[in-house]
Amino acid sequence: MTLKYLIQKEFLQIKRNAFLPRLIVAFPIVVMCVLPWIMNMEVKNVVVDVVDNDRTTQSQRLVHSIEASNYFIFGGLKPTYAHALHDVETSKADVVLVIPRHYSKQLAQQRVPQVLIAANAVNGTKGAMGSAYLSQIVTGSLPAPHHAAVVAQLNLYNKHQDYKLFMIPALFAIVIMLMCGFLPALNIVGEKEAGTIEQINVTPVSKWAFILAKLIPYWIIALFVITVCLLLAWGIYGITCRGSVAWVYVLVMLLALFWSSFGLIISNYSDTMQQAIFVMWFFVVSMLLLSGLFTPTRSMPQWAYLTTYVNPMHYFIDAIRTVFVRGGTWHSIAHQAGALLAIGSVMAAWAVHSYKKNS
Repeated sequence: MTLKYLIQKEFLQIKRNAFLPRLIVAFPIVVMCVLPWIMNMEVKNVVVDVVDNDRTTQSQRLVHSIEASNYFIFGGLKPTYAHALHDVETSKADVVLVIPRHYSKQLAQQRVPQVLIAANAVNGTKGAMGSAYLSQIVTGSLPAPHHAAVVAQLNLYNKHQDYKLFMIPALFAIVIMLMCGFLPALNIVGEKEAGTIEQINVTPVSKWAFILAKLIPYWIIALFVITVCLLLAWGIYGITCRGSVAWVYVLVMLLALFWSSFGLIISNYSDTMQQAIFVMWFFVVSMLLLSGLFTPTRSMPQWAYLTTYVNPMHYFIDAIRTVFVRGGTWHSIAHQAGALLAIGSVMAAWAVHSYKKNS
């Protein structure tokens, strides 16, 4: 019965706050409506300058193929390679294509012409992907005898290679992390600053009941925001979970257990809200960048990859993509769910232990 009234107190505090209810509703909407469009690792709008030293029908056909591509912006025909390279040096172009003299003649003689592709590799990803796209166009423009092999390509799970399908499940992690991490981190320390925590300390309420009353409201908030995210993913992008939605909610609750507990730990050790925010921000950025949300974890150095074994964000993102994109079952995510449960349980016990109840 005591726990019931404590939970009611937490919801009343949230309701009476002029900002929090609006944040809880608006934040998942903004994240799902805006971030899938801008958090896109696809390389597009690569500016290509072309130096056509052949000026024949065959070379013009290759130029028109580049102009028609959705991945490139045609920067125009340049008279010499030096002029095109100047555009690269001034950041007006990303890739230069040089078509050699006698390009069409070599094709007619069943020879493979030597086409030069020079890419600006200051941005390594854009340079590598841009030159790879351009190489496919150049190779595809060659007559059939010049093709070394016919390659059949089958895209599994993401047939249309839509990057939103890859990113939207990961955005669930960001929403839960910020909703169930920062708000609890400001909870107890906010009561310390307001002086209301002393009223709880002189009551016979146990530490477990007090911390549980602090955690449960944020678990309910997690269920609400993930429901909003799922509805928006379906309504705006037509993207739905291929696996069981129940496993999505299980994973979300496990991640919410960790972040809400971790937020309370920081709140217990902090004396001011400013201190809690800075400490929380340090861990949020570190865990997010090392989670594999943006880049594959296998691309990290070995010492950085070892941190993923204790990073709950890594387990959640791996599991949620398995369920949401590939339609994985419980057997596919049992390892990640077990790790999330273990880490979350340790954090919950630490949250209770670190709360100092002075009578």
